[in-house]
Amino acid sequence: MYQPDEQSQLDLRLFRIWHKASKTIEDNIRKDMLSYGINQEQFMILELLYSKGPQPIQKISEKFSIPSGSITYVVDKLEKKGYVKREPSPTDRRGSNVTLTEAGQTLFDDIFPKHAEVISRNLSFVSNADKEQLIMLLKAIGLGAEALGEKGEKS
Repeated sequence: MYQPDEQSQLDLRLFRIWHKASKTIEDNIRKDMLSYGINQEQFMILELLYSKGPQPIQKISEKFSIPSGSITYVVDKLEKKGYVKREPSPTDRRGSNVTLTEAGQTLFDDIFPKHAEVISRNLSFVSNADKEQLIMLLKAIGLGAEALGEKGEKS
């Protein structure tokens, strides 16, 4: 039977707590998204268009790691709801940009502040100084883990 040393015990404890906290927050945020009749993928796309403006469908697919067949399906669903439309790309005759419709803009003008408040409530249990420190620490962990992956080391 595996007997972890002190360092491994600490790392495993950190990972378990981090994982549980992340999952709980993600579940709460997902419930909020669903309360607006929008699933997580749809919400992410609407949020991108809301904050960054029209986007090529390929760029959306790459940004969220959604396969091309799936992204078409998700955009079709949003189009049927009247929240987005496809427009020919001014720079690529073969491509199209996805843009918010007036209904999509109105929807997000209404729900995004509420959504941001849900996120803030979920993170309200620590001080702003702790949040800044956590941001720094999570960036360091993420960049370090990314570097391990690039080196082909086992995760």
